[in-house]
Amino acid sequence: MTAPSTYGLSNEARNLHWLLTNLVEEVPGLLSVAVVSSDGLLLLSSDPGRNAQAARENREKPKGPRGSAADLATIVSGIGSLALGAAKLMDGGGVKQTMIAMDDGGLFVMSISDGSLLGVHATPDCDMSVVAYHMALFVGRAGHVLTPAVRSELRQSIEAHPMEGVK
Repeated sequence: MTAPSTYGLSNEARNLHWLLTNLVEEVPGLLSVAVVSSDGLLLLSSDPGRNAQAARENREKPKGPRGSAADLATIVSGIGSLALGAAKLMDGGGVKQTMIAMDDGGLFVMSISDGSLLGVHATPDCDMSVVAYHMALFVGRAGHVLTPAVRSELRQSIEAHPMEGVK
């Protein structure tokens, strides 16, 4: 795995990159990870463009949502919004985590304290409890760091370097 370029980023933004790198390296079966702002913008990703690029080079079917970090961010944002709407209709309170088990994978979405979301696409044979545990650790560590200033900094970094990320 190759860490994304964190040159010029604040300590808080570098810490979030480090937390994402650790999540991807520590948890078996993760295909793609994205942190999405409350308004649906991609802030951090484990593999922006990696799967789509591999598909072009090797003519392989991309793994994950169309092979794009932006697509995963869109899916995570939509699922988060749908779950929040369902919770409101059912008077269920806040949404902590949403899990979708599919034949060929799993999708996990967890709320971060500021309204941002952590989304994980995993293999079908992943240990869901391990994925959920490590996601909760990430959220606990990242929640207080993900301030409006850091979100803006991460967004600008993604726009400036769209093909970098944890590989």
